[in-house]
Amino acid sequence: MRRIALTALLTAATVTATVLPAQAAPRPIPAEDREVVFTVDGTKTYGTLHVPAHRRGQRLPAALLLPGSGPTDRNGDQPPALTPGTLAKLASALGDDKIITLRFDKYGTGRTGMGAYAEHPETIDFPAFVRQAGAAYALLSGQPETDRRAVSVIGHSEGALTALLLADEARPRPAGLALLQPQALRLLDHLAMQLHDQVAKATEAGQFTPEQQRVIDQAIDRGIADVRAGRAPDTTDLPAPLAQLFQALQGPNQRFVQTDDAVYPPDAARELRPGTRVLLTCGTRDPQVPCATTDALTRALRQAHTTGPGRVVLRGVDHNLRDETHPDVLAEDALAAVRAFTSRWRRGA
Repeated sequence: MRRIALTALLTAATVTATVLPAQAAPRPIPAEDREVVFTVDGTKTYGTLHVPAHRRGQRLPAALLLPGSGPTDRNGDQPPALTPGTLAKLASALGDDKIITLRFDKYGTGRTGMGAYAEHPETIDFPAFVRQAGAAYALLSGQPETDRRAVSVIGHSEGALTALLLADEARPRPAGLALLQPQALRLLDHLAMQLHDQVAKATEAGQFTPEQQRVIDQAIDRGIADVRAGRAPDTTDLPAPLAQLFQALQGPNQRFVQTDDAVYPPDAARELRPGTRVLLTCGTRDPQVPCATTDALTRALRQAHTTGPGRVVLRGVDHNLRDETHPDVLAEDALAAVRAFTSRWRRGA
């Protein structure tokens, strides 16, 4: 009798278990782009927050994307003439990897414009751009979908220098920095290098004689010294386009130029917290940031005891992370380097 009763009990339990309703899987939240606005130093700054598809309550790694020099907007463009879409394409690729991104129109670009500096543009300096990036970082870190332990900063060109300076101030500290084709020299040293290179190529093409090249090169060096010292540059021996460029470094741009030029990127790199994960890329087809210009910055990152991937040389890749074969998309090697950098946080996404 006891055996029969036990068998009946087990049978009843089995029958009861089989009729329990299955739990419905939570419906995924679709990906979306959100137009965001944040205020810093009295200026409304406009940006795009991309949140990939995710489960409700899931926390995702995130990356702040910082644009390069000049009037470069949230997408990495200087419309209408220059529209490579570098940051927009990078945001799309990171979104495919379940990484939230925020990119924004910095001062002088897009919907943001000059903001509070519109009436006195001569007062804006490089630290203002770093503060603007810091406010964007705080916004990104505070999103309900963001894993605050896995927020990185990805800076392109001059944006890489902004990222280096931001890293020491932001809280929580960035989990990593990606310095893509970075400004690795002082600003005016970078400019001098580029101008000397352009003059040399023009001489090779027969536009200048060797003697004219020598005179122009000397004039460039004098002009750089004048700007650095706060003097009006002597443009007497410069071709008209170069003379106009040097004149543009004065006036409303002077304060920004001098405060940017005051920063030596390797010095900023040596201030990074030991163990910070860092990627540095340079392209062999990038005349704006030749790989040799990143040598001192690479050494400084090692001295700061940062972790890898470190410097990655991108063969055949230009300043905007493209190669000759597929000029309308980001180069595969560039994407692979970024994905190696983000791999630590993507595993937990």
